[in-house]
Amino acid sequence: MSEGSESLDGDTSTTEELEKLLSSGDRSLILLFGSQSGNSEGLAAKIAKQAKSYGLEGEVHDMDGFDFNSLSSKKRVLIVCSTWGEGEMPDNAEELWQFANSNSASRLEGLHFAVCALGDTGYELFCQSGKDWDGRLEALGAKRIIDRLDCDVDFDEPAATWTLDALPVLAAVDSTGVFHENMVESIRNYASGSAGGAEGDDGFSVPEIISESIQVELTIFRYDPEECSTGHDTWVCALPGDMSFLETLRTIKNSHDGSLSFRDGSSDDPTTSICVNGRLIIPGSIRLDAVAPVRDGKLSLRVDPLPGYEVIRDLIVDYWPLERKRESTQPWMIASTREGASTPQGAIGIMDPDKAAALHSITDFASPHLIHASSDATPHSENYLGPAILSTVWARRNDPRCSPSSIERLDTILSGSDGIKAETDFASIRRQNGNGPVIADALLDAKTHVLEKDGFNGRHGKHVWWYTWTLKSSGKVNDTVLYRQVMGPIGLLGNLTSGVTARMVTGFTRNGGNMINDMLALVAPPAGLGKMPRQFNSSVDNYHEVVAIFNDLDGRF
Repeated sequence: MSEGSESLDGDTSTTEELEKLLSSGDRSLILLFGSQSGNSEGLAAKIAKQAKSYGLEGEVHDMDGFDFNSLSSKKRVLIVCSTWGEGEMPDNAEELWQFANSNSASRLEGLHFAVCALGDTGYELFCQSGKDWDGRLEALGAKRIIDRLDCDVDFDEPAATWTLDALPVLAAVDSTGVFHENMVESIRNYASGSAGGAEGDDGFSVPEIISESIQVELTIFRYDPEECSTGHDTWVCALPGDMSFLETLRTIKNSHDGSLSFRDGSSDDPTTSICVNGRLIIPGSIRLDAVAPVRDGKLSLRVDPLPGYEVIRDLIVDYWPLERKRESTQPWMIASTREGASTPQGAIGIMDPDKAAALHSITDFASPHLIHASSDATPHSENYLGPAILSTVWARRNDPRCSPSSIERLDTILSGSDGIKAETDFASIRRQNGNGPVIADALLDAKTHVLEKDGFNGRHGKHVWWYTWTLKSSGKVNDTVLYRQVMGPIGLLGNLTSGVTARMVTGFTRNGGNMINDMLALVAPPAGLGKMPRQFNSSVDNYHEVVAIFNDLDGRF
């Protein structure tokens, strides 16, 4: 960071010169956030509050709609960006990222930047969006003032520590774009004892988050209880992008159609779950412009009831089937003498901290209704208990305080026809924000435990066992078995022109298995020995079970 650094005229240790640096010229700090769930936005706002103590004027901007070329006249920028999915930009950052990589993007030689990346080490491309911005700004000539920070899901503490290092160096950049490295320590000391910026109740002024109005085309499910008819109504209106989705529904009801019905509640009420553009959200906790990408200043949204629930009126869904299933579960722990500790709250069973944290994470979801609506089996099985209940049952079953008799009873619930074997594909749960991957892994462990317990007997066990080892491990049966299992002989003939049947006969496989082995895909055992479900005489009724097994084994399908 010493390149290009200069000293101020005279003795730089004097208070007058320090105050001159922190108060003269352009002292703006542009904070851009790319956020899918609001974490980056909240962190950017928090950093903007702290910037006041360093003589900086924090300006928080949503990446969506921000003029990228305006950075060419700025001296300082700090980017806080999360990573969405498998390394993609958040929805509100995509258009700005595309522009930054176009020929229209200005050079940024006079700009000093810092990047804080938020991500999840559970994904292969960890913090990729932040890494992309870090590299792109450097390629456009901007100077990296401090090394990028890559944060995991628990970002609060590392981000706070990094901010204490980032703000002093950004504050040491003067209005001409010159970095005064010898002033960094003085600025840090000044900020630690400064009372500047104490304008709000908490000692800070609240930054203004700039968000332009956008044109919203909102299509909402409607239900007429008198005629028992359903349909969709569409409204087009201009709304602030930072408005919560719950506030959007309230606005439509108050200003457009007073007959619109939806389940209202507090902003973090887990029972206000809703489905927007096929995505499950809690509408009070997400911004309107974070639900889907804004294209050319327009946003198109389609709102439907949660899957797996009966609609009472419009967007109000009946939660009682899930509640009745939850009520049918029995107490999980039978009182008996066991090891414990005396606490101010009374006697309590003891547990290893790591074990307790692991069990807690299994049931740590914001809304059981969102998890339940993510089930792939709910539309196919009215009696299925659902993943929200079974994740809790699995956590109880693994609790060391649980008695042997309770464990046996919980195993019976898990292995029953309405238990975990009815759930076949956990991908939709895994895609949920926050703890979704942990819950999906726990349910997969529960299913594996149940299948191992009964020796992979029955329809589910047979599917998992033989499809795992025969189709994907040995390469002796190619992927066309899926089409035959789903569609039966008619479906098989229907694929004659698509090349699927030809690939089956000629032995082409996804994994490059030998052709002689692939004869098993057509006529040879194990299908002929009955080790796999019949392939030519019937199709699988619940085709989603077969598809899900392939999805779990090989994501290429």
